Amino acid sequence: MTELVDAPARPAGRNYVGGEWVPSASGETYTKTNPMRPSESVGEFSSSTEADADAAVAAAERAFPEWAALPLATRAAYLGAAAASLEARAEQIARDMTAEMGKPLRETRMETARAAQILRYAASQAYYPVGERFEQAATGSDVSTCRRPVGVIALITPWNFPIAIPVWKLAPALIHGNTVVLKLAYEAPLTGLHIAEAFAEAELPPGVLNVLTGRGSTVGAALVRDRRVRAISFTGSVATGHSVRDEATKLGKRVQLELGGHNPLIVMADADLDRATEAAYAGAFWSAGQKCTATRRIYVQDEVYETFKEKLLARIERGKVGDPSDPEIEVGPIVNEKQFEEIMDAIQRGRSEGGQVVAGGERADDEGYVIAPTVFENVRDDAFLSCEEVFGPVTSLYRFATLDEAMERANGVEFGLSAAIFTTGLGAATRFQNEAQAGLIHVNSQTAGADIHVPFGGIKNSGFGPHEQGRAALEFYTDVVTVYVDA
Repeated sequence: MTELVDAPARPAGRNYVGGEWVPSASGETYTKTNPMRPSESVGEFSSSTEADADAAVAAAERAFPEWAALPLATRAAYLGAAAASLEARAEQIARDMTAEMGKPLRETRMETARAAQILRYAASQAYYPVGERFEQAATGSDVSTCRRPVGVIALITPWNFPIAIPVWKLAPALIHGNTVVLKLAYEAPLTGLHIAEAFAEAELPPGVLNVLTGRGSTVGAALVRDRRVRAISFTGSVATGHSVRDEATKLGKRVQLELGGHNPLIVMADADLDRATEAAYAGAFWSAGQKCTATRRIYVQDEVYETFKEKLLARIERGKVGDPSDPEIEVGPIVNEKQFEEIMDAIQRGRSEGGQVVAGGERADDEGYVIAPTVFENVRDDAFLSCEEVFGPVTSLYRFATLDEAMERANGVEFGLSAAIFTTGLGAATRFQNEAQAGLIHVNSQTAGADIHVPFGGIKNSGFGPHEQGRAALEFYTDVVTVYVDA
């Protein structure tokens, strides 16, 4: 018999539309299982249809005029109340997140706290300037700028950060006066529905935030096509993101994409190798490597290559892999069987192309979709593992002689999300900051991780449109209007 995890009190299998918990128009649901114990069901969720997308957009469109007319501080109060609601149920959210997508509890607790922090930061925007005042050149009369909300925004979010990413998209959208349709990831609906509950408890006006579950190919596609949706913010794969961009821009929509990464870490001979080892381990293997900012390539200078390799393998040996509900576990399962098989196939392909596995490379649990932290070496720069993102706990070690060589190889992929260097040399650090082809550059820290009050986003094939988070979010979620006033 299937064991059910305790779930929140919301009606099972419901969307949140127009301030109400409603079933899918089709009445159909799907079962989400626990990737650590695939025989265990986490819950039943709505298999939403195009009709559900239509209803959610209609609710958002109706709510927009009144929401946009509210003072910023009034909108901020709703975000603050929702943050308090998330904090009150933080442990349950963290456990639900761990159960449905396998991220270790130590990380889901941090992610939940981060979501509440993002809401509070967005609420603080109510007290920032709302425009600028200038003087007309010819007359000296006033000319000023102000920002207006765009309208109905559709947010299509991934499963790997199932509360942080939805919140970092919706928080700036709402504070700046937009209304939102949030399409949750198929593999992580339970966590996202906690967001809807938090705003319901905050008594957000009906229709301001609408939350749907189901397949992106159905619901997400319908939102992209809907002409009432003025902007789309998407996080996911490169192929799907480019499809979203092409379809949406043809309809004149504003588009923001956060896509994949193939993030390098450079370890110079003068680096603190213990710190670099910890950063490499965390960057490559936390969240089972299921982060777009995960460390995929580690370039180590010849003089310290063997020492660093020895330290990294020893750290992997000490690492704790297994059931993510154990607070001590560092590496949990892959989100589902399909992803698990794709990663195992990629490992096999890496071997077939000449790469040598020096750690991991095998299943690490009889039932759960757990893959042991995997390290390759002797991988060619034009091999699959060096060029294509493998969304799991897989990284590769490379030797290099000079910083010139390391920079050229680190920049030699189509992605440009995150990059890191470990060095004690000011010259190397400065050059890296100036030349690394990435939207996020780290000196003496891991490739993963980002503060909430500064821009987040990639260049090259890792992103499109304005960056997310911090004041950069203004560029996507508002229109700038210039106002001339003459007596």
